[in-house]
Amino acid sequence: MKVNGNQIFPGNIIEYKNSLWSVVKAQAVKPGKGGAFNQVELKSITGNTKLNERFRSDDSIELVRIESYEFQYLYSNDGKAVFMNKDTFEQVELEEEFIGEKKAYLQDGMNVQIELYDEKPIGIIFPKQLILKIKDTEPTIKGQTASSSYKPAILENNLRVMVPSFISVGDNIIVDTNDSSYIKRTD
Repeated sequence: MKVNGNQIFPGNIIEYKNSLWSVVKAQAVKPGKGGAFNQVELKSITGNTKLNERFRSDDSIELVRIESYEFQYLYSNDGKAVFMNKDTFEQVELEEEFIGEKKAYLQDGMNVQIELYDEKPIGIIFPKQLILKIKDTEPTIKGQTASSSYKPAILENNLRVMVPSFISVGDNIIVDTNDSSYIKRTD
């Protein structure tokens, strides 16, 4: 689907210069002299490159339609993670490098969204929050719980997070998967 250059917004996926790009930022600029344009920051879907471009309202840009399906994580083997489509029971293998740092969040039976373009995976979306157990942290010191200080903790998946001082080994906490931050303690 073609759109005008001023109709590009963050979150859109566009085809530009024979590649797929995710729109990270878009800002409408109206200079005192000359025509208005949309200043857009793009991130490559296939690589780690970024691009800053100006699109005028009369530029025609190809907006890409991405299909998203729910998959269930099954297992990892030889640097690949295997997922099963919950509707068709089809299995897909993704390189752990493709998944990135979030591979530490993978748990048996976990549901994720896999984004496909021309039936090829281009992205993976994890649940926003996960419940994880504290494997190791400094002991709680009596009287320290009144302050809002944080201490390092190691989770069951070996990720390091900062937690409030009242958290101890064996506690379950809710973690934000976007930035690996502590949200709250849970039962």
